[in-house]
Amino acid sequence: MHVNRRRWFTLAGYGLAFAVPLGATLAVTAAPKEQKAPPRSHRLVLQINSDDPTTMRAVISTSVHLTKYYKAINEGFTVEIVGYNAGLHMFRADTSPVQDLLKVLRTINPDIRFVICEATKKGMEQNEGHPLSFVEGTTSTPNGPAYLIGLQEAGWSYIRS
Repeated sequence: MHVNRRRWFTLAGYGLAFAVPLGATLAVTAAPKEQKAPPRSHRLVLQINSDDPTTMRAVISTSVHLTKYYKAINEGFTVEIVGYNAGLHMFRADTSPVQDLLKVLRTINPDIRFVICEATKKGMEQNEGHPLSFVEGTTSTPNGPAYLIGLQEAGWSYIRS
């Protein structure tokens, strides 16, 4: 079988004319290599507005268990506990029935934040006639409930114990 040289070049030219764009298209549209998504991160705010030790322990328990859970599945977890009204007793150095549990919680989750309502603190100081002291690492915000609202509006999850 004898193929004429001109016909062979014509067929080869048509083949290249279709093969090159097809190859380029496949290279560009080929499925990208699967990229590992960054680990998810969760943000939780808990509130305490009661001086009931059982409620305080429930808030601490929730913090501990969620910290362990997200650590086990390798996902980030940030938690803040906001105290206002009678809930400030949870963080008071002189009246907290859960100081030891707060220390344990801090060892399990060193990044946990304890936040108290400055307005409640000032009211308690005025009623009791002396400055109040709080467990180590406690910070304050001008208004506890407003702070909770702001965190929720910023996308934080909220669990009420």
